[in-house]
Amino acid sequence: MRIKVGKNGGRGEKHLGKNNVWDWVIIALLAMFTLICLYPFWYVVVGSFNSGSDYLRGGVLFWPRVFSMENYRVVMVDSRLWIGFRVTIARTVITTICHLGFTSMVAYAMSRDDLPCRSGIYWYCMLTMFFGGGLIPFYLLLKTLRLLNSFWVYVIPGMFSVYNMIIISNYFRSIAGEIHESAVMDGASEFTIYSRLYLPLSKPVLATVTLWVGVGQWNSFFDAMVYTTDRNLQTLQLFLYKMIKTSEFTSTAEMGGLPSDLVSNISTTNVRYATIVVSTIPILFIYPFLQRFLAKGIMLGSLKG
Repeated sequence: MRIKVGKNGGRGEKHLGKNNVWDWVIIALLAMFTLICLYPFWYVVVGSFNSGSDYLRGGVLFWPRVFSMENYRVVMVDSRLWIGFRVTIARTVITTICHLGFTSMVAYAMSRDDLPCRSGIYWYCMLTMFFGGGLIPFYLLLKTLRLLNSFWVYVIPGMFSVYNMIIISNYFRSIAGEIHESAVMDGASEFTIYSRLYLPLSKPVLATVTLWVGVGQWNSFFDAMVYTTDRNLQTLQLFLYKMIKTSEFTSTAEMGGLPSDLVSNISTTNVRYATIVVSTIPILFIYPFLQRFLAKGIMLGSLKG
């Protein structure tokens, strides 16, 4: 197919559906970049399925040389893994729900022009985005509130985000004002308008924030490392962090009585790889369901201030 294009009387032709040399160069560069991004994860997957004793010989790069499930057997019987899964799933679900509820309510209030002192509240919130007390004052605050070594230390500090509030608020402001006016004339309260009209109309931005908060909670380990010492509050990512940083990945008791020949045939590196794969699988299944909302939610939430 050809299209004639010209400027100031000039004439020319452009072929559509046919790649030129530069198109192939760009395709090749993007393909190389994709492989560079994907290969590290593939390397971890390959190492997790390779026998530990064979892996120490080196040269396992693209495919398991001696296929083995021993690494996953060791990981699956480690009680710390299941404690981490339980705590991480609980904090991800509960904190994400609480965050969406509380942040969206604040965002709805900030989207209303008739809110008293709206400008002052807005700039006060903006100030907290750029200035904070630091780790030590925050630790002392949590200690005063008796949140240290408590599951709620994961939930309460994560219930509000100024950035997410601004994104959701801008999305609310993009909704036609006539909807709010009609609901008020019908006698609906502000909470009814927020819960029955604005929330159902804001699925793209809410899905986007859900993805942000959920992934952040799933990957978080620093707060568990600093604010908790109870082993039963250890998150999955903290367990993974300890697996990578420490030389001894598990104890005999935590292996659940695995055969000695199996224990002697594994390596710390391969067990770490298996742990990384196990901890990554859940988020890989959830992400595709929310990805289609991501770009739309960001764009619509940033159009109107």
